[in-house]
Amino acid sequence: MQTLLLTLALALSPQNAPAAEALSGALSDAKMVDLLKGIDLRIRSSGDYKALVYLEQREKDKADQVREALVYRRDSDEKLMILFTKPKTEAGKGYLRIDRNLWYYDPTVGKWERRTDRERIAGTDSRRQDFDQSKLAEEYTPKFEGEEKLGNFSVWVLKLEAKKGMDVAYPVVQLWIDKATGNDLKRQDFALSGRLMRTSYSPKWQKLFSEHKKADLWYRQEIRIYDEIDKANSTIVIIKSVDLHALPENIFTKAWLESKSR
Repeated sequence: MQTLLLTLALALSPQNAPAAEALSGALSDAKMVDLLKGIDLRIRSSGDYKALVYLEQREKDKADQVREALVYRRDSDEKLMILFTKPKTEAGKGYLRIDRNLWYYDPTVGKWERRTDRERIAGTDSRRQDFDQSKLAEEYTPKFEGEEKLGNFSVWVLKLEAKKGMDVAYPVVQLWIDKATGNDLKRQDFALSGRLMRTSYSPKWQKLFSEHKKADLWYRQEIRIYDEIDKANSTIVIIKSVDLHALPENIFTKAWLESKSR
């Protein structure tokens, strides 16, 4: 934990991220919504998005497993594709989200299966939300929980409850948001029963200028996810590179993903 907090201190210094309004005391409902909108806006791409991603899964009494994947997004249409490229046993498998439906394809059986947002991506501790655009302000209602120190960082702690009718992986979320940057540094996801399901940290953020957006696009370069049910399990997600050039129009289709495994 000390190593992780030191990483946070080095990776998220104020000069490397957009400034957030520094306030003391409880936040108003409007300010909390603004914080969530700020996270959503920084991550959102008004054009297309392609990222090279590595997932390292650690489980007790098992060798670490590393997977390589390409993540494609078209946020304007709420489309997402995750295509696994390595190792050979995983190549061609993938996920496709269209119209709020998440589909999984396995080329070894040639079938598509509908999955929920709680789907463990490729059996890791990651979920769809870790790769997709952020819609916190739309999906959740925030409640102020207080102010804390997370390592060297002063943070606001917000409790988020899913709005009625929203299809989310977890109905209750707790966020630790850095006062100096507005970036979320820590997240805990809870079941409706109140049971803690997983804890994740975002110690490294990166940005690049989007010509289409005419502003910077931010992404979590590293996410460390800890399974709170099977304590020995954890996943590290590393986004190695991001490309914001336009993607082929037909890319977000089942046929396109199937073609990559032939």
